[in-house]
Amino acid sequence: MKLDKKKFFRIHSWIGIKLSVLFFIVCLSGTLATVSHEMDWLFNPEIRVSPQGELVSRNLLVANVQAAFPESEILYWSVPNEPYLCNIVQVYQGKQGHYVFVNPYTGEVQGSAKLTFQRFFRDLHYYLFVPFQIGHFTVLIFGFLLLFSLVTALVFYKKWYRKLFDLKTGKGPVVLYRSLHRLVGVWSVPFALLFSVTGIWYFAERTNLGGVSEIANTRSPELAEPVADSASFVELRRTIDLDQAVTVAQQQIPGLEVKDMLLPIQPDDALYLTGKSDVPLVRNRANRVYLHPTTYEVLKVQRANALPTVTWLNDIADPLHFGYWGGLATKLIWFVFGLGISSLVLTGIWISQKRKVKGAAKIRAQKMGPWKYVNWIFYGVMLAFMYIILITRYHASVPAILLITAGWTVFVGGAWYLFEYRMKKVVQRELA
Repeated sequence: MKLDKKKFFRIHSWIGIKLSVLFFIVCLSGTLATVSHEMDWLFNPEIRVSPQGELVSRNLLVANVQAAFPESEILYWSVPNEPYLCNIVQVYQGKQGHYVFVNPYTGEVQGSAKLTFQRFFRDLHYYLFVPFQIGHFTVLIFGFLLLFSLVTALVFYKKWYRKLFDLKTGKGPVVLYRSLHRLVGVWSVPFALLFSVTGIWYFAERTNLGGVSEIANTRSPELAEPVADSASFVELRRTIDLDQAVTVAQQQIPGLEVKDMLLPIQPDDALYLTGKSDVPLVRNRANRVYLHPTTYEVLKVQRANALPTVTWLNDIADPLHFGYWGGLATKLIWFVFGLGISSLVLTGIWISQKRKVKGAAKIRAQKMGPWKYVNWIFYGVMLAFMYIILITRYHASVPAILLITAGWTVFVGGAWYLFEYRMKKVVQRELA
């Protein structure tokens, strides 16, 4: 059976053109999320740290955080994998959340923020700020669409594997952009496949397809009896000995480097610790230790070197999707190829808009049609929910909101300039 390559081309073009705005946002937000910690380091000096000897006691760090935020409750403690970043302690003071930056070598509280670049871009890529699972599934569907786009391109692009260095120049801008689009696409094949497969895995996990979510995600054990009543529970949380908790966890998993700690939220919750061991590639949550928050009795342990296959696959998805498994080097590689895949959307639109109809003195453009309104209406809804969440959940500062607004303004302005103003100028010149 002979494949209809024109049909595959039309499918490829349909995905890239009709869904271009959303496709670009999903791709670019994931690309920026890859280096979002580095963006925090670049733009916020308070989060920077230089290794300088031994780590200080975590209990001392807690005391310093509580002194800086005396009415707060510590919810979550994170030690980034990046050695150039402070420990990040998430605290709540009333209904206001803060990300507190603590130097693990001096114990100093260096600053705080209501919102970080890492949190913003992870939320944007995770669910586009659109609630009710709509945002989650919109992003996840693009895992399938990216795979369809990749497969259809490989079908209609003949002998693509021989054209890793095939860039046509000197034959006009249309030929150059088409050649560049194909060249970047060929080099991006492994990453497009990786991003799409891990995206489809996330879809299976969220929908619990085949029971994947239930199998892969360890449930936190509940205490036999609450450790305190509601009135005294807040004070009890402030007295948890994190140093002892870390010691007990490391006894359970030799070589464990504790990275994340989630303090109990309810009186019958366990103290939850995760971290890195000598098992490569997996995320921190592959190693889990659940402790009683007052006796430090071990309630449950999950070791990365003894994971069932489904759980292991689930725990390598994040490091592979965002590229942080190998530190800064792999993150930069993932970032570059993420930009490449994002650029394919832009060059694809440009090529489509400039393709000439044979025998006619006009430009054939694959129009977005009604999908233009679908893209931009969803974009408007996304922005509305984004501002609501930034203001009500994160209580983002005015400078942060202005910076985010400026970023989206550049996005819209750039799209208008390239595909409305600039394109019309080029078309008018060629038809003159």
